Amino acid sequence: MPIYTPPLRDMQFVMHELLHVVDELAACPRHADVDEATMNAIVEEAGRFAAEVVFPLNASGDLEGCALDRSTRTVRTPRGFKEAYHKFIEGGWPALAVDPEYGGQGLPVVLNQCLYEMLNSANQAWAMYPGLSHGAYECLHAHGTDAQKATYLPRLTSGEWMGTMCLTEPHCGTDLGLLRSKAEPHGDGSYRITGEKIFISAGDHEMAPNIVHLVLARLPDAPPGSKGISLFVVPKFLVGADGKPGERNAVWCTGLEHKMGINGSATCQIQLDGALGTLVGEPHKGLAAMFVMMNAARLGVGNQSLGLTEVAYQNAAAYAKERLQMRALSGPKAPDKPADPIIVHPDVRRMLLTARAYAEGGRALAVYVALLIDKAMGCDDEDERRDAEDLTALLTPIVKAFLTDNGWIAASHCLQVFGGHGYIRDNGMEQYLRDARINMIYEGTNAVQALDLLGRKVLGDNGARLRKFGKLVQDFIEEHGTDEAMQEFVDPLADLGGKVTKLSTELGMKAMGNADEVGAAAVDYLRICGHLVFAWFWARMAQVALGKQDSGDAFYRAKLATARFYFAKLLPETAGLVRSVRSGVAPLMAMDEALF
Repeated sequence: MPIYTPPLRDMQFVMHELLHVVDELAACPRHADVDEATMNAIVEEAGRFAAEVVFPLNASGDLEGCALDRSTRTVRTPRGFKEAYHKFIEGGWPALAVDPEYGGQGLPVVLNQCLYEMLNSANQAWAMYPGLSHGAYECLHAHGTDAQKATYLPRLTSGEWMGTMCLTEPHCGTDLGLLRSKAEPHGDGSYRITGEKIFISAGDHEMAPNIVHLVLARLPDAPPGSKGISLFVVPKFLVGADGKPGERNAVWCTGLEHKMGINGSATCQIQLDGALGTLVGEPHKGLAAMFVMMNAARLGVGNQSLGLTEVAYQNAAAYAKERLQMRALSGPKAPDKPADPIIVHPDVRRMLLTARAYAEGGRALAVYVALLIDKAMGCDDEDERRDAEDLTALLTPIVKAFLTDNGWIAASHCLQVFGGHGYIRDNGMEQYLRDARINMIYEGTNAVQALDLLGRKVLGDNGARLRKFGKLVQDFIEEHGTDEAMQEFVDPLADLGGKVTKLSTELGMKAMGNADEVGAAAVDYLRICGHLVFAWFWARMAQVALGKQDSGDAFYRAKLATARFYFAKLLPETAGLVRSVRSGVAPLMAMDEALF
């Protein structure tokens, strides 16, 4: 059976030794009193909840899945999911990083990031339900009316009600400008919404007495395309004057998708038959409002794969230490046994270290982005807030795409470590691989994230955001460039930083002549940038570990060994990617369509 141990030591390392979160948050009045001991205690308790309450439901939830009662058009989640969610509420976890005005604890987003990484390791399907609710809270907090906030935010904060987002339709996924759902004014400030939505995660379930749907639809006078989309809040049960759920609204689950993974998450087909809703934000500007939730979801999906990378690594490493198979090529390493444990074999170590490097690098990036969000929302200094917002925008597509690509690679490697036992259900590895694969697709495919990074976030502002990140990299290089012990990390970081700058300029010039050059280069370009970000973090982590390698704590020796593996075996991938980018669009478009 699978195992999971919350990676508390590495989380504490990232928060306190790498990023110095407490010091960074001291400039944010809302978090100035948060101390290291408090953060550690919360993360430890979150890990206990994930490991003891949610993790035991992962395999059973995958086997059982969700069920739709077609007579009532309601969904039942796997056994234990509802009870675990009630314990989640009792622990106050939905309110962790939420505005105290609505009953929240007002703690840093950094802590919420650590909580959800562990929940995703323990049970990604279960974690999607409260995760989507938190995204709905953020959207309404940013764009809801006073009445909407008063009605929904306290209940989303407490976890009493849950939320979801209804975007995709059968004929349109990423291209939301094609959506057809209609919203007709009802005469009293409300709207009747009609349409069909698909792939709606947590679209219906019995875990909460009400579900707050955020629905994209078109008003009668809407212009075509994405500029004609409005956003509406549509509760499953209409809210009475007493604030309690009342009459059933005309929003129904008509089918459940049968998926390759995350089977415990109810992925619903939703029909709205004149459902009553209210407008969120301004007419025809719903997509901009929904992007609050969509960006939160993109960061959340990257976190899902981070969680899977960690738990897959833990299981593969434990198995490799126990499984006996053949002798080491250099001679027996366990002569008292009939064969050596497979961890002695170089290629097994390559696979394990790949997963470990991607997990620890991903954790550093994810916590850093959470810290940026805390600073963007809470710092008094306007320039610091703007810088944090710009860096968050730049890094969001990298978190989503790079971490999910890496999660798929890591899960596949870790399954391979198990050999034939990897695809046997009892060991859990095949579930991690199935669950990891969807993360590269939903909330905007990774190719869409790559287009967002290169087209909007880099070329769209003439490289301004990229230069802000580049300055952080350059400052680190200048600070440690003369340290002989750091050369093995600083030199490749500096080399890749220069290549990214040059490559970005080249692509900008090419794009002026043919916009398809952006589409041809984007996926490889994002992966190059992902490695630049990881190289920066791994160099920084190596610098901390070098200073403490003689402390007697094996943690730092392991950190250094993983850093050296990353720079020696994973970062060189970028050389081939740079060549691929420079090959341009011609090899992709040369073949006539009829020949495909």
